[in-house]
Parts: sequence; structure tokens; C-alpha cells
Amino acid sequence: MNDPLQMIGLDVIARGQSARIAAVDWTAFVPEEAKRLRALGVEPGAVVSVAHRGIFAGRDPLALRIGRMIVAVRRVHARAISVVPEGAPAA
Repeated sequence: MNDPLQMIGLDVIARGQSARIAAVDWTAFVPEEAKRLRALGVEPGAVVSVAHRGIFAGRDPLALRIGRMIVAVRRVHARAISVVPEGAPAA
């Protein structure tokens, strides 16, 4: 199992850092959003990274790289996704 002390919210990992999804609080999403994100591969075990952060206050949206896809999510939704960082950020 994942050590809860190593888990952090996806919203705080560094840009370019790879992380493995450990858990998703699906109650933070409306059913349609949850269904869309699941269809795009947002599930425990998937490897993700933050490809870009927005420039406005709150730094919304976040562009997540999941496999070969880029998926935009709100910061509040990224916070509901717990991840375990996998290594140093990519240059």
C-alpha cells in the first residue's frame, strides 16, 4: 500500500515532476467530471505530471500529462488527487 506520509496533492507537485496516482477523492467531482477523468485515465496507478500551470490568480487551470495526452483540470480537482512523487522534476 502507499505510505500516506509520502502522498501529496497533485496540485502541489513541481512542473515536470512525475508522480503516480495513489488515490482519488471522487466525491470532490460532479459525476460527469468524474466519468470524464476516469475515461481519460485518471485512476490509481496512473503516472501523471504537471505540464503547465495557469498564469492567473490561483494558477488555474493545470495541464496534466497522462501518457501521451494533456488534460486540463482545475486546481481544486487536482487537490482531490493524491499522488506519490516518483523522482526529481524534468529539466
